[in-house]
Amino acid sequence: MAWLRLFAVFTRIGALNELAYRVNFAVQALESVVAASTVLGAVAVVFSQTDRLGDWQVWELVALIGVYFLVLGMINLVLAPSMAKFMEDVQQGTLDFTLTKPEDAQVLVSVSQVQVWKVIDILVGVGLLAVAIHRLGDTLGVLEASAFVVTLLAGAAIVYSLWIMLATLTFWFIRIENILMVFWNVYIAGRWPVTIYPGWLRLLLTVVVPIAFAVTVPAEAISGRLSALTLLSSVGLAVVMLIVSRWFWRFGLKRYSGASA
Repeated sequence: MAWLRLFAVFTRIGALNELAYRVNFAVQALESVVAASTVLGAVAVVFSQTDRLGDWQVWELVALIGVYFLVLGMINLVLAPSMAKFMEDVQQGTLDFTLTKPEDAQVLVSVSQVQVWKVIDILVGVGLLAVAIHRLGDTLGVLEASAFVVTLLAGAAIVYSLWIMLATLTFWFIRIENILMVFWNVYIAGRWPVTIYPGWLRLLLTVVVPIAFAVTVPAEAISGRLSALTLLSSVGLAVVMLIVSRWFWRFGLKRYSGASA
């Protein structure tokens, strides 16, 4: 697939750039460990007072935190830096260089920047998931594992679609960094199950900014609590958002006048 080939090329470029500053690896590793320790510390405090948070047991919650860091790592690895570069190109009128290339412009802007050290967050997430799955024992079978993979991919598609639509707004507005900060603030809430939140906030996290489908739903698959309706809803929403985001991208691209305007 073209986007995989492009991603490999930009990953190599990103790695070469980052290797010039190898101390970044230690800094990023320390940052990821501290962040994970902080979240796990909060979980430990909660479960020192109770054996359940809502209807979530401790190792189910650790699995959710693992998914949280896994998705966070994927966002920071390629999506966030690529969208930042895209918005800068639109503001400076230098998106022309991307549009004149033979590959699809949306694919190019989506993988144009790779911060390789952010893979540490992904590794932290995978590690937490491995420990949680081991402690959960027989909870995870073939069906649960398959549902987890499907919902994780669907969640990634939903997050990508949301980011590309937010970034596309830069064709109309000069600065949209504050809008992206709203996403980050909402995403932080995703490190806890959406089922523990009050109704209005649960609605925000599942409908307005559907972070629940990226974090809580895959964690539900691991713990064996995922319903068929939620699974279908996750896949359906991912398909719809990919289609809508593609249309919105094309619509916004018509507004771009370029450096020659």
